Amino acid sequence: MVDYTETENSEDSDELYEHHRIVVDKGQALLRVDKFLMDRLPNVTRNKLQSAIRSESVQVNQKPVKVSYKVKPQDVITVTLAEPPRETDIVPENIPLDILYEDEELLLVNKAAGMVVHPAYNNWSGTLVNALTYHLQNLPTHHNGEGRPGLVHRIDKDTSGLLVIAKTDYSMAYLAKQFFDHSIERTYYALVWGVPKERQGTITGHVGRSAKDRKVMAVYPAGDYGKHAVTHYKVLRSFRYVSLVQCNLETGRTHQIRAHMKHIGHPLFSDATYGGDRVLYGSPTGSYKSFVENAFKLMPRQALHAKSLGFLHPSTKEFMQFNSDLPEDFSNVLEKWELYEEPLV
Repeated sequence: MVDYTETENSEDSDELYEHHRIVVDKGQALLRVDKFLMDRLPNVTRNKLQSAIRSESVQVNQKPVKVSYKVKPQDVITVTLAEPPRETDIVPENIPLDILYEDEELLLVNKAAGMVVHPAYNNWSGTLVNALTYHLQNLPTHHNGEGRPGLVHRIDKDTSGLLVIAKTDYSMAYLAKQFFDHSIERTYYALVWGVPKERQGTITGHVGRSAKDRKVMAVYPAGDYGKHAVTHYKVLRSFRYVSLVQCNLETGRTHQIRAHMKHIGHPLFSDATYGGDRVLYGSPTGSYKSFVENAFKLMPRQALHAKSLGFLHPSTKEFMQFNSDLPEDFSNVLEKWELYEEPLV
């Protein structure tokens, strides 16, 4: 048996899933696919596997199967699962949430900048997951009785905007499969330094940890390191020194937009991690320097907002599109630039 596992579970990764590829042994006896996988995938409940099968996240020889399917020798089984719950107990906290939509299967949250998505080292409380666990404490969030909501993707602590949260194992598997297939429509707004030469284009380049600084992601165009990443961008407005850019993601790698935009010479405005927290375009002197420093004070975080999400609903299979307004700090900085420099576009 060959078991290949790829997991997107970095702290800031936009996608959360496990991908398993199993080639069944030649001597394998006929066995139901859920029972077969129970013996081979650690820490995965039977209910979670059955939900994944029903949502077509389990495929045999590149085709979805039913729970009753019996595996045969040399079958190739692929499994896409949302990230399993962490061992750490989640403490519910009564933290206000901006919920744009909710039904029995999922909810859409407009996350504020500065909120960490899930508990981790140095951030065990005050996170989005702590808030969601409180909000969902009286609801049947999982078929197997677990009481914590299901993260399918994340955004950085200082990135604002939309996140879809699964409330059942089935919806978690169904949404995770769409992220894995890159069929989720995601639009971000970013304020970047400078004006890209091409008003719209596609940035393709593997993204991986920098050899010089593990906290920073670097772009490897040759594809010799990191993971395949594709970002489509379009300039919406330019203010000579900065531009408002729309970014659409095909993939969801850690810091993808931040790394890609820096790679083409246009780091995000006020992004300290990627060098955008200093004057990069225009003379760093006099009144202009003071103007930029005041803009940094208005928005002391990277100018990035997850503006829209589009996906197929797990139950109705209808395409749903959600949009969110720019937060106050982002809007204020844009207005400040508009008053300082008349838009070129």
